Amino acid sequence: MKKEIKEKNGINRRDYLKKAALGVAGAVFMPTIVPSNVFGKDAPSNKINIGQIGFGRIAQTHDLPETLKYDVARVMAVSDLDSNRKQQGKQFIEQWYAEKKGKKNYMDVKTYDDFRQMLKNPDIDAVIISTPDHWHAQPAVEAALAGKHIYLQKPASLTIAEGRMMSDIVHRTGVTFQIGSQQRSIDPWPQFKRACELVRNGRIGKVHTVKIGLPGDPPGGNPQEMPVPKNLNYDMWLGSTPYVYYTLDRVHPQTDFSRPGWLRCEQFGAGMITGWGAHHIDTAHWGMGTEYTGPIEVEATAEFPTEGLWTVHGDFNVQAKYENGVNMQISGDNPNGVRFEGDEGWIFVSRGDVGVTASDPGKEGGESEAFKASNPKILSSKIGEDEIHLYESPEQHGNWLDCIQSGKQTVAPVEVAHRSCSACLVAHTAMKLPRKLYWDPMNEKFKNDDEANSMLARSQRYPWGIHNIKGLREL
Repeated sequence: MKKEIKEKNGINRRDYLKKAALGVAGAVFMPTIVPSNVFGKDAPSNKINIGQIGFGRIAQTHDLPETLKYDVARVMAVSDLDSNRKQQGKQFIEQWYAEKKGKKNYMDVKTYDDFRQMLKNPDIDAVIISTPDHWHAQPAVEAALAGKHIYLQKPASLTIAEGRMMSDIVHRTGVTFQIGSQQRSIDPWPQFKRACELVRNGRIGKVHTVKIGLPGDPPGGNPQEMPVPKNLNYDMWLGSTPYVYYTLDRVHPQTDFSRPGWLRCEQFGAGMITGWGAHHIDTAHWGMGTEYTGPIEVEATAEFPTEGLWTVHGDFNVQAKYENGVNMQISGDNPNGVRFEGDEGWIFVSRGDVGVTASDPGKEGGESEAFKASNPKILSSKIGEDEIHLYESPEQHGNWLDCIQSGKQTVAPVEVAHRSCSACLVAHTAMKLPRKLYWDPMNEKFKNDDEANSMLARSQRYPWGIHNIKGLREL
């Protein structure tokens, strides 16, 4: 019989749910109305009707193709603040169905300028959120309150405070949630699960160090003010973040789907520490067995641009310590991937030649060997029936769809997503402050550091932001 996985470090799932039931930091937010389909009464049995929120680079190249290939999925709506992209999304989905079904007008995809109107559609069961980082938490919370199941692109949130509220509300509403942490699924990279199972089952002995390789971003960007395109609702695109004038390199390209400039602006995200860190730190947590906790100490150095439009970090080095004694190093000086080091050997895992994506910064290509160890025999070691077997997910989007129908937990549920993201954001905070920080992962606060704690949340520009969502009430 397979050994049941138990979290030995930090917060296990049962402890988290107890904490969530009692509320966090004295404030509990609940939906005023919980739709009956959240609890399975009206759950879809044949088709899952899906709305796509945001049609940009990731939606076009990843989220929609990976979802549409499943017969159970029926993508029937698309929403985008850029009317050109909204229409391109409609055409993309309709063309896909026309080619698959051999019928030109098989699907008439509904379009929305505002995702909140989409969420009012009772025919929609679930949403895929493929928006910029600063527009992750609010749509997820509003979707949960509307009883819609959620697939959310990583990272989970812009701030730790947002992530905490999102996790609490998703748990309270009971919707099925999946974060886009596809390194947890067999397709396309089975080596990550295999590496984590080997580490969890002691094939390299007791783990003492984890080294993560992540690139930084270059400075640059054209800061010249430009007229707002007529097809873009720029005020809503800025959302809860402060108003700043429009320039193309701050938002997204108007003529193609290449890498958008917002990824390099701290107003909208933390840079590669969350962009790729959400993947690799999640893998590290999976292998370490620390999926419901985080570091307890962290210090960092980082270079930040002094000119140009883009403001996210460049070269950096983060040193973090976990309660189980493991030291984590995150730096662009390490090969892109995750290296687990134990007292009996090491395992390195990466995406191989994929490296960073073609439009991302960093060295060309990746490690030619995606999976290697101090002793090759480690990699072929058999995991016994009585050992730890991690959750097996064939593919991230398919796992989400399966769990919507079965009611089971996904391979990357909301609290796991929040903990991976919060570890990234704690590291980012350390980049900004020239001292060692002491993090309390249970209470999600820095110890005796008001300046660091002031960075757990950001002010939110009315009427946007999670604190301005209609349908929440504080108990």
